[in-house]
Amino acid sequence: MAESALSPLDRLGVLAMQTVAVDDGLDHLELYTTEGLLTVLWHGSAELERVVVCLGGAMGGLLGPHGGLFHQLGRRLEPKGVGVLRVGYRRPNDLSLCVHDAVAAMELAARHGAQRFVTVGHSFGGAVAVQAAAHLDRHSVPGVVTLATQSAGCEEIDRLADRDLLFFHGTADRILPHHASETVRMLAGTGELVLLDGADHLLEPAGPEILDRLLEHLPAVLGPAR
Repeated sequence: MAESALSPLDRLGVLAMQTVAVDDGLDHLELYTTEGLLTVLWHGSAELERVVVCLGGAMGGLLGPHGGLFHQLGRRLEPKGVGVLRVGYRRPNDLSLCVHDAVAAMELAARHGAQRFVTVGHSFGGAVAVQAAAHLDRHSVPGVVTLATQSAGCEEIDRLADRDLLFFHGTADRILPHHASETVRMLAGTGELVLLDGADHLLEPAGPEILDRLLEHLPAVLGPAR
């Protein structure tokens, strides 16, 4: 079969995969490929049809900003019937490969029953979240959330004008000024931009505010379970 005919998950060329249940409702997956190790921390039952995909920055990582926002989302959304995938890239900072990793992780969840996703990306991961969502239609990915996103890689976000778009950025971010999110919002032509007064690139000290907002926002965008 030609490579172009393979699905994103199949194109990873997984040599081996291991899964360990590290806690109730939390599985640690490692997919070994010739281009690196893809790690997924999977919160919630594999059969959940509503899933949030959390994507880290240019250095990789699985915790997200503000001392583990992605982990907190996983713990707090699972009781609401929403699964969370925390994706550890094969090659952090390689945008095309990281997008591939995100889409492959969504396909893995879809093979178990997931039907709708929202992508959530921090910093570099904002571009990954945007591009991964653009690979799928509005029914499959009804929304995208960015956290202190870069603007590079988000140039075609206008393709997501039919989705729910939510952007967070701190006004004291010295790594990626909040103008980056303002630019992405302008390119999208839609969506809500939340400027967090005094928050830095890791969104300190606004993490609790963001978490509370997302615990309401994400299930609403995903819609009710069927």
